[in-house]
Amino acid sequence: MMLDIDKICFGYAGVPAITDVSLGVNAGEIVALIGANGAGKTTTLRCISGLLPLGSGTIRFDGDEISSKPSHFISRAGIGHVLEGRHLFSHLTVRENLELGLSAQAPDAQMRHSLDDIFGLFPRIRERQDQKAGTLSGGEQQMVAMARSLLAQPKLLLLDEPSMGLAPTVVDTIFEVISEVVRSGLPILLVEQNANRALELADRAYVLEVGRIVLSGTGQELLGHDDVRRSYLGR
Repeated sequence: MMLDIDKICFGYAGVPAITDVSLGVNAGEIVALIGANGAGKTTTLRCISGLLPLGSGTIRFDGDEISSKPSHFISRAGIGHVLEGRHLFSHLTVRENLELGLSAQAPDAQMRHSLDDIFGLFPRIRERQDQKAGTLSGGEQQMVAMARSLLAQPKLLLLDEPSMGLAPTVVDTIFEVISEVVRSGLPILLVEQNANRALELADRAYVLEVGRIVLSGTGQELLGHDDVRRSYLGR
C-alpha cells in the first residue's frame, strides 16, 4: 500500500476533529473521502501532508513512516497537496506559479508531466500564462493549482475540494483532468463535496462522519448504499 494511515487523531484546542481514522491508497488508484461539512476531511488531508501535527496514530508513505515529519519533508518525499481554496501567488503570473511547481520536484521524481503536457491538459492555462494569477476566474485558478502540483511530479496527489464553487462546465473539465491523471498512473486521494462525481470516479471510498470513518467500500458499492444515497446523493 502506498499510503497507509492507522488510527490517526487530531484536535483543535482539545476538541477532537478526527478520531482513529484509518484508510489507505494503493498504487494507481483513486480513493475518495466524502462526508458533510465539518466531518474532518480537510483536517485528514492536512495531517497527511504535515500541515497539522498528529495527536496520535501513524502514517506510512511508500514504506516509510512520516507521522512526525515536517510538511516540506513530506512534499519532497512525493506527496502533492492541492489545498482547498487554491492558494496561488496572486501577484505572480500563471507561468511563474507553474515554475514554482517545477522547482519543488523531489530528487527522484518520475517525470509524469512536463509543461507541455500541462498545457495539453489545461489549454486555457496556455492562453493565460502571462496573466497575473489573481486576475483569473475561480475555475482557472483551480486549474493552475492542480497544474502546479502535477509539475512537482508527486508520487501521490491529495486533492481537497477541486470543484468547490465552480460552474458545472468547469467541474466537468476538472473531473476529466482527474480521470486523465489517474490513467497516467498517479494515485489520488480525493476530498470532494460532490459525492456523486467522486464515487463514480473512485476505485474505493470512505465516508467520514464527525471525525470517524463509518463506511468504506468500492465507489460503486457506496453509490448503491442506502445511507450514502440518502445522506449525500439526494436520492
